Amino acid sequence: MDLGIAGRKALVCGASAGLGLACASALVREGVHVVVVARTEGPLREAAQQLAAPGTGAVSWVAADVTSDAGRSAIFAAHADFDIVVTNAGGPPPGDFRLWDRDTWLRALDANMLAPIALIKATVDGMMTRGFGRIVNITSSAVKAPVDGLGLSNGARSGLTGFVAGLARSTVARGVTINNLLPGTFDTARLASNFAAQAHREGLSAEQVRANRIAKHPARRLGLPSELGATCAFLCSVHAGYIVGQNLLMDGGSYPGTF
Repeated sequence: MDLGIAGRKALVCGASAGLGLACASALVREGVHVVVVARTEGPLREAAQQLAAPGTGAVSWVAADVTSDAGRSAIFAAHADFDIVVTNAGGPPPGDFRLWDRDTWLRALDANMLAPIALIKATVDGMMTRGFGRIVNITSSAVKAPVDGLGLSNGARSGLTGFVAGLARSTVARGVTINNLLPGTFDTARLASNFAAQAHREGLSAEQVRANRIAKHPARRLGLPSELGATCAFLCSVHAGYIVGQNLLMDGGSYPGTF
């Protein structure tokens, strides 16, 4: 299927690895000019070189912290007029809410709520003026089914979800859609590090922790980043113009509810 977005310009955050890189890769294959962003220059440059295969869309990179005003200014000073924006950030650490002070909460809100909103603010009016735009926020399945111990993520990402629900209905008439992707357990380096930490706590091997998780999963496997990337690319396509303000859960059936 031709997604109809060749030649468009996309900003993809957290794109040096994992799900962000998978989204960038899927868009590049569609002929999109993708600007990849992450904090650390070395891995980001390597990711951009990996993405820039012959016959695909152009790839540029900006090493920047999107949670800061300076980082966002650096991105928009180098590139403007994005047609597609994919926001993505790693989740805050788990813990007991009794131990979190105000600064801890603000860091979580900056990364998982306020930075995406700032990126939307900086791009959505231009998209509406040009008559086309796609904004996809990579959030978490915890928005659908909050996870015990992940209160920072549950709270911050749910705040972004509520904001998007209100805004998306006011932009679609001018060709701009805003949606959220809610990943469950995907086979990424971040998940592997979580397995390793759990293994250390429980006196198991990381392989045992991984196997135990998969054995309890309805799909009996972890999600592939490429699967999420392809879904993200479809939401950015010309065919997804009637999908508005939705929270698309990608968890292999882990959520047990009907709605």
